[in-house]
This record gives sequence, structure tokens and C-alpha cells, in this order.
Amino acid sequence: MAHGWTAVPPVVAREILQRAGGSDITPAATGDHAELAVSVGGPNGSVFVKGASSPLGVRSLRYEVQVNRNVDRRYAPAVLWDFEAHGWLVAGFEHCNGRPGDLSPGSCDLTLLSTALPELAGPPAPDGPWLSPHARLGFDHPALHGDTLVHTDLNPANLIVTADGLRIVDWAFTTQAAPWLELAMLAPWLIGSGHTPLQAEQWLAQHPNWADTDPEVVDLFVTGNAAKWARKSQQSNAAWIRDLASWFAAWSAHRGQTT
Repeated sequence: MAHGWTAVPPVVAREILQRAGGSDITPAATGDHAELAVSVGGPNGSVFVKGASSPLGVRSLRYEVQVNRNVDRRYAPAVLWDFEAHGWLVAGFEHCNGRPGDLSPGSCDLTLLSTALPELAGPPAPDGPWLSPHARLGFDHPALHGDTLVHTDLNPANLIVTADGLRIVDWAFTTQAAPWLELAMLAPWLIGSGHTPLQAEQWLAQHPNWADTDPEVVDLFVTGNAAKWARKSQQSNAAWIRDLASWFAAWSAHRGQTT
């Protein structure tokens, strides 16, 4: 089965099914970073299960579990349980039943996201081993630093529109940073969803955290990412890498910058 279910040791698989209270295994429809990413359904509903066994995967999942326990429960799925056994770390998350977000121009989902963004940026980050801007981006600037936990990956697949409103999943790249970074990291996904770079910036400008940001700092962010993703696209044929390279290149061209 996709997403590594067959690679999970039987004793670990039994523990997952027991904790999840079901045996109906459905692989995650999107995402390619987790070694195990499945929904486990049973009489009492579904649990979203992530698992990892590689050193990097375990470290990343342990970090994600810690983040989810420290961010706004209104938007982030709760961690229901986690355990380690036979070299695997496994976590069960609240299942968010809905559809992926739509960030295209005129979408009602943009209103949901616009409401969520200032709420997410409100409370300061608690003490913790959070990612730094340099660790997340590969470059640094004093204006990137701040006291907010920033998701940094609000792509449509991580925005789940449910009957009860917007939920935000996959907090594995959460960074302690200035709140404007959340908006900056959202821009390429707006461009990829059909906005021109100008339209994307106009949408971001409704948020004070963006309107108050020094344009020269935005230029640095855009050129730094355009250069980074251009390099990555030369080293990989992954479609998502080529897409990000294209979107950042378009944004950089709009701002009149060279990479």
C-alpha cells in the first residue's frame, strides 16, 4: 500500500489499529514527505495517522507533534496520541474531513483564510526548539525574526475546508518568525492558483503585517527564494519544485528584480 503501510512492522501496525479503533486503511491523497500517511477508519470515526522510521523523518514528525500541541486548536488538528516502538514514531491526529482549499481569484476560501491569518499571528510563540528563518529559508535577515509561530506552507492541500470552517494541517515546517513571513510564503501559492503577482500582492496588502513591511525586505525575500528554487529546479524534476521556481520567478520579475 502507498505511503508505507506495508513497511510498518506488524507489531506497530497492530498498535496503530488498536489506538485508532478501526481497520479501514486509506492512503493520504496528497503529500509525499511522510513515510506513513493514512486515514484509519472505524466505528467511532477516522484518525489521521503519520509515521516515520528514518532519523530525519522521526525528527520531523516529533517536531510536528510538538508544534500541534502549541498552536491554535481552532485551526490545527489535535494530537490524539503518539508512541514509539521498533524504531518507528507514530502519531494519530484529529481527522479533518473536508476538501482542499481554493486560492483562486474570487474564491470564498480566501475570506476564510483572511480571517484565520491574524488569529494565527496573535499569540507569541511559547518556549520551544522552533525552526529559525534561516533554517526554513536558507537565508536570513533581521526583519525575518519575530515571536510568532508561522506555518510557512499554506498551500491548498494544507487548507481543509470543513463543514465547521477552515482547518490547517501539516505544521512540520512551522517557524518562529515575524508574522509577515506567513504572508510572504503564501504569495507563490496565490500565484500558482491563478493570481498575477500584482493581484497576489494586492490581496496580501489588506493585512497590516504586509502593508507595514519594508519593500526592500520583501525584495530580498523574493530574490532569495527565486534563486533558491531556480537552483533546486536544476537539480530535480519534481513538479512541485518546478512550480515554485516558476512562481517565484514571476514574482521576482514583477518586482523588477534579477536573480
